[in-house]
Amino acid sequence: MTYGDLLCSMQAEYLTIFGTLLGERGTILLLGPHEPGFWPALCDSPEWQDGAADPVDRWSQRIITGLADRLGAQAHFPFGAQPASFLTWAMASDRAWISPVGMLVQAEAGLMVSYRGAMEFDWEFQTPEAPTYSCTGCTKPCTTACPAGALQGAQYDVAACRSYVRSDPEQRCLTTGCLARRACPVGQTYKRNATQSAYHMREFLN
Repeated sequence: MTYGDLLCSMQAEYLTIFGTLLGERGTILLLGPHEPGFWPALCDSPEWQDGAADPVDRWSQRIITGLADRLGAQAHFPFGAQPASFLTWAMASDRAWISPVGMLVQAEAGLMVSYRGAMEFDWEFQTPEAPTYSCTGCTKPCTTACPAGALQGAQYDVAACRSYVRSDPEQRCLTTGCLARRACPVGQTYKRNATQSAYHMREFLN
């Protein structure tokens, strides 16, 4: 099975490969939403429509575990009782870096990156040539886009971010997602559904 075969299998389930790295057993594939299409597919799923908690995580677990079983891999997730070290994996992968505002920036999704899970194979396989650091040559609009100034210091000011987002139910960070993330030029081509970003912002406030 080639990397292209694996990518097609992922995209058929509205996931895509956000990076690869070598693990203890073999190759680890980091998986994120394939856009456009991920959010409508998730909203049509039984996990979303049953009204129970954590629909995105439950959908991810069902889909990625099913893929891993069919492809002979082990599934890993960034949530649950024993979450895998996804931040460490992302930084060790060939497609993610630290951005000027301290958040991860990914080669295809920019600052809109999110990891839904990973699959670890017992063998190594050839992967595409790694891209260059996404922020090279960028004017870095992410550094000035946050209306709360939560990304101006050495660390992300979570309290300032939450306070601003709660201040007005109609402001754009809450209705369309973090403005700093949306300012990333790479993310402009990723076509993440605004309602998905709004959902995650509401979850962030809970």
